Amino acid sequence: MVTLAPLDRQIETVVMRDGLPLCTELFHARGAPTLLFAHGFGQTRGAWNGAAQTLAAQGCRCVTFDARGHGESGRVAGGAYHMEQFIDDLAALAKRQPERPILVGASMGGLLGLAVAGEFDVSLFRALVLVDITPRWESAGVERILAFMQAHPDGFADYAEAAEQIALYLPQRRERKTEEQLRPLLREGADGRLRWHWDPALLGGLVNESERYQPRLMAAAARVRVPVLLLSGGRSDVVSRDTVDEFLQSVPQARHVELPQATHMLAGDANDAFTREIAAFLRDLESPGARRGAGVTQE
Repeated sequence: MVTLAPLDRQIETVVMRDGLPLCTELFHARGAPTLLFAHGFGQTRGAWNGAAQTLAAQGCRCVTFDARGHGESGRVAGGAYHMEQFIDDLAALAKRQPERPILVGASMGGLLGLAVAGEFDVSLFRALVLVDITPRWESAGVERILAFMQAHPDGFADYAEAAEQIALYLPQRRERKTEEQLRPLLREGADGRLRWHWDPALLGGLVNESERYQPRLMAAAARVRVPVLLLSGGRSDVVSRDTVDEFLQSVPQARHVELPQATHMLAGDANDAFTREIAAFLRDLESPGARRGAGVTQE
């Protein structure tokens, strides 16, 4: 392991067992504990930059990565994506860490974490932080996300057009994304137009099979024995009081905190509150029983 200054960042390519390369990024090599961040569907590791930098500055070793078919990671030949591939990737990355990591998983990343923790080996993770996701989700919220992802098959003429469409999709954000922020999210095609970083084939089999995974994910959640923090957005349309209550009944050791003004995109909407709750959860892991039950954080 290369020794880095506390806030240095190191990008590395890790090859999965099927030969597909994943792009990973390490913040603060000498820190502890290790946090392994898994982003949501259609996102990149860049979604975690703010949280990873903040928590690395507080002494944590933070690892982010682009899931297969996303960002700078490889794409599956022929576009045959399946959930099992993503589960295997996350398990492999967890095993590569120098200590059992704490998973911070948003949406798809959180579901993959539940599958690994409940099906593979509970010792792979020391704890789970689930970001606005439960094993049973609200279909309307997921359909809204997919509608945006499918809305621009021909891409954008320039970064300004992309920024305009993102602003319409995320009206709660005060500032529009700059060209610098958008560059990692878009790729220029041979026709000169800008298209999203993710493989369009992801919208096929992976999406179509997601609903049938809900019973399996509920069963996996019930087998999780490590500490769990569920962070939800008060304005989310992906989780609801019903899905949260159902999850808390299945995972009695879980703690739930709601960030009232956040939507499904917690880290982007309320990064300061988001990282504060994770930092508090990490402290709790060192002194079990200090904070229990559900709560609401005012932003």
